Amino acid sequence: MATASEIAAVGVIGAGQMGSGIAQLAAAAGCAVLLLDADSAALTRAVASISASLRRLAAKGQLSQAACEDSIKRIRCVSTVQDLREADLVIEAIVENEDVKKKLFVELDKITKPSAILASNTSSISITRLASATKRPSQVIGMHFFNPPPIMRLIEIIRGADTSDEVFAAVKSFSERFPDVFKICRLGKTVICSQDYPGFIVNRILMPLINEAFWALYTGVATKEDIDTGMKLGTNHPMGPLQLADFIGLDVCLSVLRVLHNGLGDNKYSPCPLLVQYVDAGRLGKKRGVGVYSYGQKSSNVKPKSSL
Repeated sequence: MATASEIAAVGVIGAGQMGSGIAQLAAAAGCAVLLLDADSAALTRAVASISASLRRLAAKGQLSQAACEDSIKRIRCVSTVQDLREADLVIEAIVENEDVKKKLFVELDKITKPSAILASNTSSISITRLASATKRPSQVIGMHFFNPPPIMRLIEIIRGADTSDEVFAAVKSFSERFPDVFKICRLGKTVICSQDYPGFIVNRILMPLINEAFWALYTGVATKEDIDTGMKLGTNHPMGPLQLADFIGLDVCLSVLRVLHNGLGDNKYSPCPLLVQYVDAGRLGKKRGVGVYSYGQKSSNVKPKSSL
């Protein structure tokens, strides 16, 4: 099993916003990065986005020009899981679906070298259940990055039931090597650690807040603007819960709430019907141009009407 200092090659699966951000961090931390996605167009967009992000940091003096260009050169795009054979650590950042993730972990278990650590960027799915799909459950762990990974200072590490102390220590130490752009001359994200319970730490607390904001909108307590302004100015949050939900993705919020509801069996986690309706209508948030708010695209006709 690779130690933190021995993690030299990192595979990242998924070239969306999360995957590309994780790839950028790993490259900036000095690792060779294998960025995998079956969609070549997604890989092209990811490399362009990573390059632009790194060059912005260099322009601000938060990264030297040489370090910027070296980081870009460390990223290699690949199209098959077989290309990850030599990775010391693989981090998946694919769709938040347990069955799809398990299928991927079965493949990774067969293909990656025996010492490789397998990590999931899941925001809510049980690491223990993902690990059960492999023959190396002691080497499976959760690494929950926050969006966007290069900017957000936090990484939430989740131990499965069988995650070894050595793997936990290696991944924690390695995570602290990821650059924090707010610490211009130093490396180091802040790491928090959670046991393998539904929603882990952050989403266990955050998603009920977002859900309650949807209930307040659904039942006509206030407008979306007043709900968000109230939370921003009344509790000093940088972003209101409805706007935050749009940035996370309403489909992701709904998925996490369902995991909490099913896993904990408490109706307080039952998703608000308005959130379900928005997702059914394709109003997934900023990534689709419309969610609770509109981001340059015409809104659908879904209105916050109460059935109570």
